[in-house]
Amino acid sequence: MSPEPPDGRDFQLVTDRLALRAMCEADAEFILELLNEPSFVQYIGDRGVRSLADAQAYIRNGPRASYASFGFGLWLVSEAPGGTPIGMCGLLKRETLEDVDLGFAFRPAHWGRGFALEAARAVLAHGQAAFGLRRVVAVVQPDNAASLRVLGRLGFEFERMIEWPGTATPLMLLGRTLP
Repeated sequence: MSPEPPDGRDFQLVTDRLALRAMCEADAEFILELLNEPSFVQYIGDRGVRSLADAQAYIRNGPRASYASFGFGLWLVSEAPGGTPIGMCGLLKRETLEDVDLGFAFRPAHWGRGFALEAARAVLAHGQAAFGLRRVVAVVQPDNAASLRVLGRLGFEFERMIEWPGTATPLMLLGRTLP
């Protein structure tokens, strides 16, 4: 995989309605709010981010570390370039999974408007073009109907249930081969 740009820290992708860009520590206030949304904690998990300093550390040790290692990670999603952040979407390479994983989370006020679908489509196309990805997976809780709908519309199919570190309930592993 040959990332573009070399470390992904200046990444920007624009769709019809959205702008995706690399996160920076200045995004800590938004990340603090997003990671503490009840829906985020319920469906993705409690990341223990309770302060701006915690959020800055999350950005440094999560997305920014991933950009440096792989050229990709979770990117901040805003409505239109320069707009207010509404969520995050991107690619993750986890030690627990063989394949690259698609991840996304949006503030509830922005659900039901097709933003997750639009951002994820752009991320998948970028992953294929820039990194030569041929297969991507997603991990989701069985009761997360909204994410399952988005993943279904993206062409992901159920493969199996998997045990996930830190969770008591098995999660669904969905996969998709990219064209």
